[in-house]
Amino acid sequence: MTKTWLITGTSSGFGKELATIVAQNPATNLVAAARHLEDLAYLDQFDSSRIAKVVVDVTNEGQIQQAVQVAQQRFETIDVLVNNAGLGYFSTIEESDMDQVRYMFDVNVIGLANMTKAVLPTMRAQRAGVIINLSSALALTTLPTMGFYSATKYAVEGYSDTLRQEVADLGIQVMTVEPSGARTNWSGRSSQKVAPQIEDYAAFSDSITTVSGSVTQAPGNPQRIAQVMFDQANETSVPSHLPLGEFAYQGGLGNLQGLVDEIKSHEGLSLSTDD
Repeated sequence: MTKTWLITGTSSGFGKELATIVAQNPATNLVAAARHLEDLAYLDQFDSSRIAKVVVDVTNEGQIQQAVQVAQQRFETIDVLVNNAGLGYFSTIEESDMDQVRYMFDVNVIGLANMTKAVLPTMRAQRAGVIINLSSALALTTLPTMGFYSATKYAVEGYSDTLRQEVADLGIQVMTVEPSGARTNWSGRSSQKVAPQIEDYAAFSDSITTVSGSVTQAPGNPQRIAQVMFDQANETSVPSHLPLGEFAYQGGLGNLQGLVDEIKSHEGLSLSTDD
């Protein structure tokens, strides 16, 4: 059966790699969403009868609704939604620009939620669907200067864990993907950076000003990450959580085990507060 994929943020990074995989597969249709249509010219080499390009800024609810309508009109179903569009932000907590932080939350969290809300009626009607939410290794552990970015991804995790429970009996599955750093332009094109001005935070300056080096030096292979997402989405039962890369795996395990140990260490105090 031909499956229709709707992917946001397909102009670059994981979204572009995944859209390319979907576009090449004869058993899939693709609705590729990006803020600028000209960024989707790379899809012109593939079968246009199975591809729809749509303009979507995920902070624009009208564009979201239009994208869903295009998918329904062209292909009748939406079988896989990939919420990939997102922004990064590098700054110490105290020095962060809260207007930029709010905008990042609008994209990474509210935009994802609005996209999902627009697609859910279709998936509920067909009693089937897979929703893939791009989270981050930094939703499993944290790093200095990436606190607010982590906060958006922790929010995606909590949202996804709840949604998974609410739609489990409707044939809809929800998978969060937590990639480590990968060789995409995310840290350049899609991120804001604020170098420390307060002397007390000067030690973090290099980690911010050199972050663009991750474009070429990060260990994560974006093609492999996209292929794993594609393969797992086609399994009968998808993983609830999919950490990808050594940092996501080891960092996530270390942080979560530390949390488990800390919670257990306060067992008596925790239980003492109930009547």
